[in-house]
Amino acid sequence: MAGMTPEGTGGMFAAGSNAAFKKQLNKIYTWYTGGFIAFVLVLAVAEQMGLTRAWIGYLFLAATVLLYAGIGVMSRTSDPAEYYVAGRRVPAVYNGMATGADWMSAASFIGMAGTLYLTGYGGLAFIMGWTGGYCLVALFLAPYLRKFGQFTIPDFLGARYDGNLCRFLGIIAAILCSFTYVVAQIYGVGLITTRLAGVPFELGIFLGLGGILVCSFLGGMRAVTWTQVAQYIILIIAYMVPVVWLSIVQTSFPIPQLIYGYQLEKVTAREAVLLKDPKELQVRAIYQERADVFAAKLKDIPAALVADKAEAEKKVADLKAANAPADQLQAAEKALAAVPADATKAKEVWTKAKAANEAGTKPLAGMPRQAQQFAGDPNGDDKAKIAFDTSRRNFLALIFCLMVGTAALPHILMRYYTTPSVKQARESVSWSLFFIFLLYFTAPALAVLVKYQVFSVLVGTPFDQLPAWIAQWSKVDAALLSVVDINKDGILQLGEMKIGGDIIVLATPEIAGLPYVVSGMVAAGGLAAALSTADGLLLTIANALSHDLYYKMINPNAPAATRVLISKILLLVVALAAAYVAAQKPADILFLVSAAFSFAAASFFPALVLGIFWKRATKWGAAAGMIGGLGITFYYMAITQPWLRSVFNVTSPVELWWGILPISAGIFGIPLGFALIFVVSYFTAAPNKEIQTLIDHVRYPTLRGDINTQGT
Repeated sequence: MAGMTPEGTGGMFAAGSNAAFKKQLNKIYTWYTGGFIAFVLVLAVAEQMGLTRAWIGYLFLAATVLLYAGIGVMSRTSDPAEYYVAGRRVPAVYNGMATGADWMSAASFIGMAGTLYLTGYGGLAFIMGWTGGYCLVALFLAPYLRKFGQFTIPDFLGARYDGNLCRFLGIIAAILCSFTYVVAQIYGVGLITTRLAGVPFELGIFLGLGGILVCSFLGGMRAVTWTQVAQYIILIIAYMVPVVWLSIVQTSFPIPQLIYGYQLEKVTAREAVLLKDPKELQVRAIYQERADVFAAKLKDIPAALVADKAEAEKKVADLKAANAPADQLQAAEKALAAVPADATKAKEVWTKAKAANEAGTKPLAGMPRQAQQFAGDPNGDDKAKIAFDTSRRNFLALIFCLMVGTAALPHILMRYYTTPSVKQARESVSWSLFFIFLLYFTAPALAVLVKYQVFSVLVGTPFDQLPAWIAQWSKVDAALLSVVDINKDGILQLGEMKIGGDIIVLATPEIAGLPYVVSGMVAAGGLAAALSTADGLLLTIANALSHDLYYKMINPNAPAATRVLISKILLLVVALAAAYVAAQKPADILFLVSAAFSFAAASFFPALVLGIFWKRATKWGAAAGMIGGLGITFYYMAITQPWLRSVFNVTSPVELWWGILPISAGIFGIPLGFALIFVVSYFTAAPNKEIQTLIDHVRYPTLRGDINTQGT
């Protein structure tokens, strides 16, 4: 570390020559990887000697956050080029690793395998869409944006479309999709921190927030880049260890990616048994009876409310008269207090209860069969055919939205501004794909191995012999995991277990019977994934406001130090706002993330692609395309997604367009964006000669040299 020449105010990751810089980076991260492995081994030995789980969680949380904080402090800077684009000197392999960490959000690390566990084949849409998106990045965007040489995506829009109109629209779109995405990451941070440190969820959010801020606040993109490299190393080790162990335990083969097909056959066979199991059928019948009770109450709410209240009051009076034990009396009084106060409240409570019990009537706890491609049957009756077509249509629509959204996410595209050259920007995309592939190739294997463990080992276990992790996760959030003996036989049936996808990965070490130190390591990996993405997203929002809004539109004469200071202040404000929203638990992680992709796809992709490949695209066309694409996407989500419907007080019945689910709302915004840009551009004046010449320089390799309007 001593051989580097400091730039700005932080010297650890500032560069000398490119070759010497890369060599020094190799040395730093080799020692770092060895140190992390040694730290885990020391904790493993300490656990065997009696170190408590609580202390293991505290040590993992403290060590990882302090490590990231240390990198942030050593990489601090006030230089704009360093703060916004890490001095444009990040080697391709390290930028690929940082991009991988930036990409491996809480949704990928925590939610991906969980989604595959809960939805089976349908979850592959996320892997195919997200991975395929990087092909679009490599072909259509990364090298051209790097050659253009701006700091941010709104910056590119402002330069390409000649003015502040598209820049301002880009700022709004960047904030919308990045804020939606960062809320999901901070939710994941709260979930993991709660599991590691045992603190309340809301406090866990703000503890994790400190780790996010200390990196991006002090050093901007430079600190975020080198922190993300460190975070990728942690998260990939943490992800691989438990799934490899599960593979060895179940199959005696250490490469789960190659062997999980055999376990999938066993899962399929086990599903056939559970579908006909008398105990499972009994549990489903009990849920149906309960659903029928609530359905009957909803037919005459006032009468049912009077009857319920009278029955609860009578039970309390009878117990008092019989001098019943205190615990029975307390339970009866609690039941009386739980009776809805009025007909409006009763309708709300009973409707939710009816829906929850109806969910319990579904086979396999509501999960499709793991290897089943789509719902319905193409050779069945009309209803089955419609279900099949709708399911397939949504699968393809989701892949499309995720691919295009990946290629348009501002915090990902910003990463390709940090490489030394256009050539390394291209190489960086290839490295990004490789590092992302390592995790995505493993996620389906993890889902199948965990499902086999649950179906074959956990189901059928007496309730008094269930592993401790079930009770511990139930305390974190009953919506994530709950088990109730519905048929009172003392044995766990699959239908008596409700499990959320967000805990599958975090609970895998305990499901596999590994020491708790591995659980701590996986939680640290999940924390690294969430923090790395949150850093990039917060920086994107803050830079859009400070660089694009304040500097480019409000005060072009602002000194460099002032611009960076404003970015840091705004970053803090945005982070606190996102933490507040995440504390409300607005929706599941995967929906929030997918919504961000639809927003990015509909608002940015048409304007970026046509801005590079069609010289005739005008600022009025781009503005119309961004407004129309984003507007229709947001509108469709607002009228179809349950949480957004409640926010905007939408009471009309849900009407899906062609059966498309709100998670794929971008399918309507993307083509509308392209169409509007084409049409409006044809009816407005062409861009000036200077801009068209600039586009030629960006597109054609015969015109050498980077176009860099920033002069960096």
